[in-house]
Amino acid sequence: MNQHRSSPRDLLGRAYIDILATEVGANSGQLLRSGDPDDPIEQLIGDLATAPEFVGRKSLRADLAAVAILVARAIETVSGLTRDLRRGSPVVSLATHRADVVSLAQQVIQTCAFGSGADVLEERLFNPDRCTRPVLLLARDGASNEHRPERGNAKIAAALHAQAPIFGIAPDPRRHLPRDLLRASEYNLSLGQLDASTIALVIEAVTGKPPISRLDDQLIRAIDVSDLALSVRADRSPDECFRMLEKIVSTKGLFDHDGPLLEHLAGYGEAREWGLNLVVDLREYRAGRLDWNSIEKGLLLVGPPGVGKTQYARALAKSANVPLVATSVADWNAANYLSGTLAAIRDSFSRARQIAPCILFIDELDGISDRAKLTSEYREYWTQIVNSLLELLAGIEDRPGVVVIGATNHPDRIDAAVRRAGRLDRTIEIELPDAETLAAIFRFHLGPDLLPNTDLMPVALAATGKTGADVEAWIRRAKARARRAERDLLLDDVFHEVRFGGEGLPKKLRRTVSVHEAGHLVVGVALAVFKPKSMTILDRGGQTLGELSWDNSLTQSGIENCITALLGGRAAEQILLGVSEATAGAGIGENSDFARATRAAIDLELRLGFGAIGVAHFPDQTIDRLMHNPSIVALITKRLDNCLARAHKIIAANRRTVESVARHLEATGYLDSAAINELLKHPVRGVGNGEKSRQPRMCKAG
Repeated sequence: MNQHRSSPRDLLGRAYIDILATEVGANSGQLLRSGDPDDPIEQLIGDLATAPEFVGRKSLRADLAAVAILVARAIETVSGLTRDLRRGSPVVSLATHRADVVSLAQQVIQTCAFGSGADVLEERLFNPDRCTRPVLLLARDGASNEHRPERGNAKIAAALHAQAPIFGIAPDPRRHLPRDLLRASEYNLSLGQLDASTIALVIEAVTGKPPISRLDDQLIRAIDVSDLALSVRADRSPDECFRMLEKIVSTKGLFDHDGPLLEHLAGYGEAREWGLNLVVDLREYRAGRLDWNSIEKGLLLVGPPGVGKTQYARALAKSANVPLVATSVADWNAANYLSGTLAAIRDSFSRARQIAPCILFIDELDGISDRAKLTSEYREYWTQIVNSLLELLAGIEDRPGVVVIGATNHPDRIDAAVRRAGRLDRTIEIELPDAETLAAIFRFHLGPDLLPNTDLMPVALAATGKTGADVEAWIRRAKARARRAERDLLLDDVFHEVRFGGEGLPKKLRRTVSVHEAGHLVVGVALAVFKPKSMTILDRGGQTLGELSWDNSLTQSGIENCITALLGGRAAEQILLGVSEATAGAGIGENSDFARATRAAIDLELRLGFGAIGVAHFPDQTIDRLMHNPSIVALITKRLDNCLARAHKIIAANRRTVESVARHLEATGYLDSAAINELLKHPVRGVGNGEKSRQPRMCKAG
């Protein structure tokens, strides 16, 4: 028994195929007819398929046959509409959802729906006074500036007055068809999706033989009408058509689940947790145990280039076992004219709806302008694009099963409405990976090329501040280096790429950096400025990360504690290494220890009302002028000197602990929170120890 035997509702679709085949002189064969001469549809089309001029001619295009079936099915949903189109004067709209289907649907309606006695006229040619039975057919794909609701209403009025049938076709009738057509419409039809029976009937129509094989249900969801035109031909057998169709769909990458699962990716933090929760929810949704309204369906990923936003979307789709529709604002803007951009946006959402449940990933979302920042020259252009995107994002009921993930490097450039409730209302930042995460990323990309017990932390430390994309590139180049040398990959090859052929810190400077970072740690913990997270020696210096305590951070003493912790690195160098051995590292750059401490001291004196001047807040330009006043500079340097002296006292009081931390950091290059806590198991001594932070944020000292 043929698994693709079409349902009785496809009798009208078969009839439409016969009519189209006759129109183009194609031989669709007798397999498409119902065989019942008393059937009303058979009576409507007559004996066209048996006409002598019909036999032995070219075959019908597969995409046209597919659209004929889908149009017929849409018409069949309304009882009596088939007869009314041929004998009455109905007003009908048809939503195709895809712009590239409009012209095909137009050909089907024009050829098949109204009968041979009707004069089916396009919008620009419609003149009811010159026809016996005029029909107004409007086909708008959104590509023209005229395809708007305010255009063409006079034609609608003329057709209604002449009692002519009106049929409007558009991807989105509300946006593209005349307003009055929709107001007068009696039937609002929607083109359905391709399914197994549609594809089987198309193959039968083109090849003349019904297929025996069966396509995978998941594959069917990814098939577009245009795919049929490329794969289904009269000179192929049904099975050959199936194989070509599978090949074409596989190139789309919608089900390309190569690469890691989200569970196996490191460094995504909150985004990983969100994604794993979504995986569970989508599984429950597909099983019918969870309503779509209960699922978080919008996310904005924020992060610098290379942190793996695209890889995250791929891994999430693989873990959820759903297709991924990947696009970008650059892809949308590559289309010609505004109409093409709007069509590309709608097409992305339409493709996602077709294969739902799925993930729609939109990269470079900041490429769509913020309406609040638009100049008058481009306001109308970009406003239409933003409004179209907002409408599609907000149409939850129109996209069940579609989870939208946007990605951006610049969240501040995105229109605020995009991030409102019901759209991309969840924002998660993906930060640069820490040393432990980088080690895991190195291990993933190295695979079996280095022994599993190889310590990758040294190379991860050298790569701190870089991204997963950087790691992937380094490993690729390192493998090429070993291959050219005709030997196995070595860790030195990886180091060579990470350091661009250079060397790490000299031994003496490594010792200095370790002491410096130990000073930050001990002073910061002694004054309860932060809860330590990690310490790292980098190829260009050191870094101490911690969660900043909010408890006293807005008080004068709390801010002075922060200044003291920032100066703890210089203080440790002076006490443990000697004043003459202290380095300039604390003062190099606009984000150096000294620069940040100085800015905080200026704020205390001139902005926050804690200085000798009293309660005052001066703007930047005034402060720039005040900094030329020696008495003002003296107030700031005095405060900094006091904080440095305080840091000296804390380092001296905890010298043994500072030495221990520096020694371990120098040896390993990296200390995580557990190692730090072990080294600090005996409380450090200092003034102003506070309670644990209840609202942490990240603090970094270098």
